[in-house]
Amino acid sequence: METPRLMLLVRLFTRPGRESEFREFETQAARIMGDYQGRIEYVIRPTASTPPAELPHEIHVVSFPGIAQFEAYRRDPRLIQLASLRESAIARTEVTSGEERPSYPTD
Repeated sequence: METPRLMLLVRLFTRPGRESEFREFETQAARIMGDYQGRIEYVIRPTASTPPAELPHEIHVVSFPGIAQFEAYRRDPRLIQLASLRESAIARTEVTSGEERPSYPTD
């Protein structure tokens, strides 16, 4: 049986007016992530009627082959160099991690 991928549900709260910096950071971080077989599986932009201050700017479903690759990505010097860009764009990040599991049948 294949080892399940590490899955991360990442809620990203941007600083007001910093969406272009956010996009720049995310684009560069995603390229680095690829070097560790990580990928952003889905990007969700919330549209609910909840007050905007309570909603994240985006929700990402991210995967890595395992915790070792994720930790190596987090230690990558290129990612560390992006810390000031990340800080200027992102006010708060909430991460929930788990393992990939099969979907439930629909019939």
